[in-house]
Amino acid sequence: MKFTANQIAEILEGEVDGDRNIEVYKLSKIEEGEKGSLTFLSNPKYTPHIYSTKASIVIVSKNFVSDKKISNTLIKVDDAYKAFSKLLEVYNEVKLNKTGIESPSFISETAKIGENLYLGAFAYISNNVQLGDNVKIYPNVYIGDNVTIGSNTTIFSGSKIYSESVIGENCSIHSGAIIGADGFGFSPDEDGVYSKVPQIGNVIIEDNVDIGAATTIDRATLGSTIIRKGVKLDNQIQVAHNVEIGENTVIAAQTGIAGSTKIGENCMIGGQSGIAGHLTIGNNVRMQAKTGVGKNIKDNEIIQGTPSFSYSDYNKSYVYFKKLPELVAKLNSLEKELKALKDLWWKVNKKQLEMK
Repeated sequence: MKFTANQIAEILEGEVDGDRNIEVYKLSKIEEGEKGSLTFLSNPKYTPHIYSTKASIVIVSKNFVSDKKISNTLIKVDDAYKAFSKLLEVYNEVKLNKTGIESPSFISETAKIGENLYLGAFAYISNNVQLGDNVKIYPNVYIGDNVTIGSNTTIFSGSKIYSESVIGENCSIHSGAIIGADGFGFSPDEDGVYSKVPQIGNVIIEDNVDIGAATTIDRATLGSTIIRKGVKLDNQIQVAHNVEIGENTVIAAQTGIAGSTKIGENCMIGGQSGIAGHLTIGNNVRMQAKTGVGKNIKDNEIIQGTPSFSYSDYNKSYVYFKKLPELVAKLNSLEKELKALKDLWWKVNKKQLEMK
């Protein structure tokens, strides 16, 4: 895909300074720019690179003033960083704008398909599936029985959507994600032999949710595991059965959430955190990376550590933790001094004690 400076300026509502017809077909960092590429300058630290970059077009802010001759074509905008981000969105939309049904693939006769479906090769659409408009299903995706997927949702390659799952509009589910696998439910008998407890619930994912690669969301034992509107889940996250995650909560990679825990709205959870089951996490909670949570957390708390406690208390405690080797050395020294004083006391008082 090639774009001229004039076309890009129209998208960004910017001004062209240079060749309006020069074309670009790829993006690059400013320090790695080459002919045919588009880059941007927003951080003053990278200003020297604008005089040496080979990029054909550079997006700059309108307040940028050069102190040397620049041979590149410039597109001047109000905010170079925001403009480049907007351009990435447009580029991504164009790149991912696939339509049509590739072969071989399978669509059940009982499935209901909206307009402008993209279905990649080797994808499988089961019985009674309902797909909205502009749904994109990439190769090697499995969609189980009775699944509903809203309009403008994209399911990337290799994802598996188990039966009865409900996925809203404008969602992105990345490669290798598993939605609706059985919850981890087993019951031991008197001999310690575990029998599986049937998991007959489902997963509900509301609108505008992003789910990262290789993330797993288990179906409920009864009822639903629910991911509310606007939630963003990173890669390799485990969401257990009957968990509920509130609106606009974001969770970083390798976090595990045990069964039946309820997480509030607008929370931020750092990577590799672990949350025990049957807990309630309030709204606007902030968890630092590697936090281990074993009790309910109130609204607006900031926590860290395993087991977790107040972020400010954690930082104070960490000051002492870092000093432990020094404190131990002082303690050992005091013990030696105390022993020496005891020995001296015995030497001085030994005769008097013997006389008594």
